[in-house]
Amino acid sequence: MSAPILPNRDARRLFLARHGLLAPPRTQGLDGLLDALGFVQVDSVLTLARAHDLILWSRSPGYRPADLQRLVRGRGAFEHWTHDASVLPMGAWPHWRHRFARDRARMDGRWDSWQGPDFREGLERTLAHIADNGGTKSSDLLGDGPRKEPGWWNWHPSKVALEYLWRSGELSVSHREGFQKVYDLTERVIPDALRARAPALEETVAWAANAALDRLGFATPGEVAAFFDLLTPQEAQGWAHYALARGEVEEIRVEGADGKLRRSLARPGTLEEAAALPEPGDRLRLLSPFDPALRDRARAERLFGFRYRIEIFVPAPQRTFGYYVFPLLEGTRLVARTEVVTQNGTLTLRALWPEPGLRWGRGRTDRLMAELGRLARLVDADRVEVQDGWLREPKVQP
Repeated sequence: MSAPILPNRDARRLFLARHGLLAPPRTQGLDGLLDALGFVQVDSVLTLARAHDLILWSRSPGYRPADLQRLVRGRGAFEHWTHDASVLPMGAWPHWRHRFARDRARMDGRWDSWQGPDFREGLERTLAHIADNGGTKSSDLLGDGPRKEPGWWNWHPSKVALEYLWRSGELSVSHREGFQKVYDLTERVIPDALRARAPALEETVAWAANAALDRLGFATPGEVAAFFDLLTPQEAQGWAHYALARGEVEEIRVEGADGKLRRSLARPGTLEEAAALPEPGDRLRLLSPFDPALRDRARAERLFGFRYRIEIFVPAPQRTFGYYVFPLLEGTRLVARTEVVTQNGTLTLRALWPEPGLRWGRGRTDRLMAELGRLARLVDADRVEVQDGWLREPKVQP
């Protein structure tokens, strides 16, 4: 018997619903929003707003940048690696113990030879310094911060030591100052009850796989493994076999934007749930390039027919669009990408490229201006400015 088909229209709605992008934005508790997403990626690029701030604001318009740091400082969330630097609900921390152990084993295999014979002594000095002095930034250990120490610090291994100790779980990020991580002993950052928990690997595999599938709506084992980047492909595949045998998931075929079918796993009843979801409105939403709905570029391209590539590292004359452009979501379609920047209290629309085959008329322009007005409040801009020639001809991302 062939696996049932999830039509592309329903797949888009389900995927966006699971990512908090189907219903109109609403002010909600940050801890609940973070848990619903699983994590938010932290990124340093700042032409408009940091990625994590834009991700959270696009779902909760009352969100402001200080809110996430308050949650981290209040021990409601922690920062570590998923596929990239991310902020996660604090309750997930015990499952990162296996990530710590794996990262330590990987680093031990090469970092000693990379850093030389003084590396281990340097780690001990770093731990001792933080134990005595409290929260520490890498700049504090380079001789150019308020805490200056001779010798080893000036050899500039401090960032390497902090990274090793953080990735292996001995240090944690207590908060950020500006965009610099402040490291402290894990025992002073992570609540005692969570540090006392040491889940077996099997428990972590089940937790991570189920959490990923529930947030994606449907997924292949590879997509399940990649969601938190906490599992190996083999672990995700083993979980899939077990879950299928127990009837916890079923195989379906998901229709892509091009009509092709892709085998995936889903909870029983997912097709009925997707078919019953309401149609979204036509509001335009400006999304971060690192939005959870877009982070997996291949998946977004299959579902929405929208190809996106970051061009930060592409020489300016060779860019198709711009240094850092933002996708625009309308209902269940990604309809354009735009270059918007903020500087000196002014939010400026520089350019917008509609997707090929899409007509950009007055109605969409009005909805775009409404979105930019809302966005101005997030970034504390006093005015919105539109550059001449902002509406560009459609292009195809290579």
